[in-house]
Amino acid sequence: MNVRVLEEERLSDRLRELTVRAESVGVDALRIQVLLPRGWSARGTRCWPLLSLHHGGLDDCRSWTRETDVERLSRDDDVLIVIPDGGRAGGYTDWRRGPQWQRFHVREVFELMRDRYRASSVRAVAGVSGGGYGALLSAARNPGTFRYAAALSGLCSIRTPLAAVGLLAATAVAGRVNPLDMWGVPVLHDRHWRASDPLHLAPRLRGTGLYLSAGRTGRPGPLDPPGAAWSPANLAEPIVRSTVGPFLRRLRALGIEPTTHLYRDGTHSWPYWKRELHLAWPLLMRSLS
Repeated sequence: MNVRVLEEERLSDRLRELTVRAESVGVDALRIQVLLPRGWSARGTRCWPLLSLHHGGLDDCRSWTRETDVERLSRDDDVLIVIPDGGRAGGYTDWRRGPQWQRFHVREVFELMRDRYRASSVRAVAGVSGGGYGALLSAARNPGTFRYAAALSGLCSIRTPLAAVGLLAATAVAGRVNPLDMWGVPVLHDRHWRASDPLHLAPRLRGTGLYLSAGRTGRPGPLDPPGAAWSPANLAEPIVRSTVGPFLRRLRALGIEPTTHLYRDGTHSWPYWKRELHLAWPLLMRSLS
């Protein structure tokens, strides 16, 4: 196995947190949270469908159980849920020079879940913000691996001018990593950018169910408390939304019809992603049943 478990901590009846070492991403200690189905037993033989949840660029695996009610939401569903770290501004991609996050998330985490918790090959993936982009990329780079992919405020393309500039700036300034190590120089290394662009890879999404959601303005909406402080992260919401239109047009030209929830106001924040998780949940569970 390419991922070595260093520690396992029991946080609740169903929630476990693993500390692992993965050579593929060059990190000595990553965390992975695992939500077990209620019927899971260490002595059992049954295998379980696997749902992977990805966090945003500057967050970690604990954000899903901290910011949403996914533990309660999933209690009656016979599904194994894995929430792996994605690295600070890791990009959910195999870097041109550096960590191989696609390899870690799509192959190595699955192998760990299969061998340790009896995950089956029936899989779905969902993510928020950068993790939403990661969900689309994982499904597109690995056709047939995921039955469903849900992107909540996730970029649908990295090659539109606005998205590319926003990504490079956010990765360098907020993520404090060299963005050119990830995909190389735009245009000059376009082969690497295309290989990580859901819009370019759209034909490979045939047969995968899709859920896309995003706000148009990034301004405070119905789920923001009155007088809430403005966050630079909210600039990401209209950038994300600018990539949804081209992606939808490409999908529909290919005969692929995703489920969408495109709203006007709402910040780039967890209250909206929690709402979208509830809207996408029945679709995710249906795909795994």
